[in-house]
Amino acid sequence: MNFLTHILHLAGSGAFAYYSAAQIRDLKTRPNILAGFYFAESGSVPFLSALSDRAAAEGDTWLAEKLAKHASDETRHGKIFAHALQQMNKQVIDFKRQPQTASTNKSQQQRSPFFAAFFEGYTQEQLKPAVIDWDVFMASTYILELDASKDFGRMAKVLPDNDPTSRNLKLGMLSIAQDETGHAAYLYEAMMRRMSATQVEKLVDMWRTRKVNALIAMVGGILQRNGETRSLVQDSAPSEIDSELIAT
Repeated sequence: MNFLTHILHLAGSGAFAYYSAAQIRDLKTRPNILAGFYFAESGSVPFLSALSDRAAAEGDTWLAEKLAKHASDETRHGKIFAHALQQMNKQVIDFKRQPQTASTNKSQQQRSPFFAAFFEGYTQEQLKPAVIDWDVFMASTYILELDASKDFGRMAKVLPDNDPTSRNLKLGMLSIAQDETGHAAYLYEAMMRRMSATQVEKLVDMWRTRKVNALIAMVGGILQRNGETRSLVQDSAPSEIDSELIAT
């Protein structure tokens, strides 16, 4: 990683850390950011499961098992965020049941500014689990998981311990951060199994640069919207939730 990219990485990471910490600390914005995490974690499960099946079909049992465990972890993470929302009498909106218009259909087909920049040059077809280049998947996901482990840890630290809801969420996010660290570790090992250390370093540096560009694009999108985002949650009836989701 060159010096400029390193500086931009530190600046971008710091800005995101400040923004996300403020969002999750504020009870007004917490539900929406939790819903975003829910969609991100749960939404990756079919992709990871399909990749696990593909790795098994290609004879890579080790990778297939790691991907299956990754998918299982992401399922649990989604439950943690759903649990936290339900403790706040909120639930994610099921957009599949929402009335569809031409404008909403178009917007759903567009990538977010972050992922549009992160995967610039790749089509949606090229990123499907059946055909995605393993090096692209491993390096890009390694960067995302490595950074997520730090992001979730930082967000957990700003949550107060003086109320059960926030404390449960803090414990859940700390466990997620630990899982993400493990995901980054197996992805790095997977790359080392396929190429030399020098090649891995070069590939990781390339995707780190893409992440920096993606963060800049994301910040630009936030500024264009004046910090406003569409709501991802709706009110739900109070219910008893299994707090053991955090520990399992």
